Amino acid sequence: MRIFVGNLSRDVTDQDLQAAFESFGSVDSATVVKDKFTGESRGFGFVEMPAGAEAQAAISGMNGKDLKGRAVNVNEARPREDRGGGGRGGGFGGGRAGGGRSGGGRRY
Repeated sequence: MRIFVGNLSRDVTDQDLQAAFESFGSVDSATVVKDKFTGESRGFGFVEMPAGAEAQAAISGMNGKDLKGRAVNVNEARPREDRGGGGRGGGFGGGRAGGGRSGGGRRY
């Protein structure tokens, strides 16, 4: 089972995450997601646990617990949404078409 872990402190490492979840059972992987440009933590990560019962125990046991100074949010990870243009309109901003001031109504 894939588990989402949010509200991570910036100094939590993959090893810290794995160690925290190993107390509940076997951990296949633990990854803190990092910014691809700066290499800094984005404040969340994922843990893979093969046994469903152990994963559920980890979710219950870790949610709200302190990990390096922050109470983490833990729940079952949802599948990634398709970024192929279906969800939010293809990435174009929208908003106002014009550029700012219309000039109407002000007198100096």
